[in-house]
Amino acid sequence: MSETPEKVPTKSGGKVSSPLLEEAWQPLARLRSDMERMVEDFFSALPSPFGGRRNTAAAFRPLEGILSASMPVVDLVEKDNAYELSAELPGMDERDVQISLRDDVLTISGEKKEETEEKKHGWHFAERRFGSFRRAFQLPQDVDAEKIEAAFKKGVLTITLPKNPQAAKVEKKIEIKPN
Repeated sequence: MSETPEKVPTKSGGKVSSPLLEEAWQPLARLRSDMERMVEDFFSALPSPFGGRRNTAAAFRPLEGILSASMPVVDLVEKDNAYELSAELPGMDERDVQISLRDDVLTISGEKKEETEEKKHGWHFAERRFGSFRRAFQLPQDVDAEKIEAAFKKGVLTITLPKNPQAAKVEKKIEIKPN
């Protein structure tokens, strides 16, 4: 007994189309369409600083500064006599940053405040961005907490965490006993 395979209708371009398949995707397509329309409606209701139609992608740009301030990029490098922690904090200076040490936890925190105002040819544009961040690091046992130093130059915070030479010398060999 040989059965003949059922023919599936196709559209041009080789994509398979059947009423059952289209029906299964309708709720998801409708959801996507509704979400896109909702986002467009929300941002089109906001006033555009330059008049005219607002670009939806441009509406998300104010969030970039807030998100970038929340988690600065940090590098930690171990050198022979110290650890060096570098944090990128563009647009900030040393008075915006606080560093504290408590129970072998080094905490870097700060707040970025940025205001822009421009007046030209009959229009006025003002923008304010605020964002705070906080990063905490458990220090290794061999850090000499009394000798930690920090420097800030061109938006980069560098913290030098000297190693305690006495802590490095303490090493104990542990013998493995047979069962």
